[in-house]
Amino acid sequence: MGIQQLAGLNPIIAALLATCFTWGMTALGAAGVFFFKTVNKRVLNAMLGFAAGIMIAASFWSLLAPAIEMSEGGPLPSWFPAVAGFLVGGLFLWIIDKILPHLHIGQPTEAAEGVKTQWQRSVLLVLAITLHNFPEGLAVGVAFGAVAAGLPAASLAGAVALAIGIGLQNLPEGMAVSVPLRREGFSRSKAFMYGQASGMVEPIAGVLGAAAVLLIRPLLPYALAFAAGAMIYVVIEELIPEAQQDEDTHAATTGGMLGFALMMLLDVALA
Repeated sequence: MGIQQLAGLNPIIAALLATCFTWGMTALGAAGVFFFKTVNKRVLNAMLGFAAGIMIAASFWSLLAPAIEMSEGGPLPSWFPAVAGFLVGGLFLWIIDKILPHLHIGQPTEAAEGVKTQWQRSVLLVLAITLHNFPEGLAVGVAFGAVAAGLPAASLAGAVALAIGIGLQNLPEGMAVSVPLRREGFSRSKAFMYGQASGMVEPIAGVLGAAAVLLIRPLLPYALAFAAGAMIYVVIEELIPEAQQDEDTHAATTGGMLGFALMMLLDVALA
């Protein structure tokens, strides 16, 4: 389906299709567990850095910059909706991080964060990745909802570029989830199922994001910035620290630079 065909769709349906694509890319990456039992630590760090770079670039080019442009000429300073939405987005993820039980790959079960629970280790591991994926789906949904609002700052090409960028970073992220699960003793099929399941939240978040901005159009700049704040929180709280655990940080740094450059290229080239 091309951009012209997406243009004729209801924005909620377009957001659903776009986030199903990003979920599919997660599943495709998770399928790597059928071919690899382990992933070189340097490669894994580069994958995490790549994902962080894409999310940072997407937060600015696809979300914050349009939010600021949309706010120009309004009753409040143009920077206010972007700053307020950004901080509330980060605060929201911080609250979820403190409440939702989850466990990061490679850590002992006792290190689980959030509310204490007796849930299985596998469930806690998947919830940690699901926490990452929610703001990504939300960002894509809000972007498509912004297009439907008819504002010059929001373009369909920009929303498509965001979905492609998120999908590309989901590909290595899916593998970065399923292969370590296999190393922890899961069967290949079970590791794949858990790996792809972590991306199932993206279509849900995408539909919610698109529907929210359609119902409450004045909140659009805040919603864009909210999604950006949530993504940057994930990058700073989880992706960068995990990618920089080894003494040799060059792979993660290189991956981050390439991810940022690719997302910037997509957003500018497709705009």
